[in-house]
Amino acid sequence: MITVEVAYARPDKQVILKVSVPENATLETAMRASGILEQFPEIDLNQNKVGIFGKLAKRDGPLRSGDRVEIYRPLLADPKQARRERATQTRQTKSADTPSL
Repeated sequence: MITVEVAYARPDKQVILKVSVPENATLETAMRASGILEQFPEIDLNQNKVGIFGKLAKRDGPLRSGDRVEIYRPLLADPKQARRERATQTRQTKSADTPSL
């Protein structure tokens, strides 16, 4: 048996659960064994991406002792598009603040 952690975070609640699984366990095995899927029914393993210590991984990927399996929430906005929108808004604000000659 090996011990791993399973982590999930929402804006209002974050959990890290320790779980013991067989040495040949996968990420999905650990997630199911931890009970996190019952604790957070919004997790859909067909939709949510998963990883180990911040690096994307497949649900059927192997685990090593001490790994932290992370379940990621879907992004609400495309980060590149959000940055473009902030830059455009900043440019507009600066041009509105600049006095005309």
